[in-house]
Amino acid sequence: VQLQASGGGLVQAGGSLRLSCAASGRTFSTYAMGWFRQAPGKEREFVSVMPWRGDRPAYANSVMGRFTISRDSAKDTWFLQMNSLKPEDTAVYYCAAKANSARLDNILSYDYWGQGTQVTVSS
Repeated sequence: VQLQASGGGLVQAGGSLRLSCAASGRTFSTYAMGWFRQAPGKEREFVSVMPWRGDRPAYANSVMGRFTISRDSAKDTWFLQMNSLKPEDTAVYYCAAKANSARLDNILSYDYWGQGTQVTVSS
């Protein structure tokens, strides 16, 4: 099983980026797919998750209204559209997948992780 995150880069404050996570090795149609991030010197934190059952996606308060998560179930790929980026969004972004819908914002409950993609927002 492999999750491959991509799409990170350097952008000015106010700009946008779209992250992608491609999953392979099994079918993820019944998995919740999420995004986490880790800034230098800080713990990894929840950003957003798309439940597999069609429930509403969830977002951290810090990204609400600016980030949008989506998924292409047919391709086992999910995305994070990030708009109005701020310097405090600078972090390594990780995609992750979990087999059930419990504790969707809990980093310890995820089964699979991608390698991370760097997002740097300059002021």
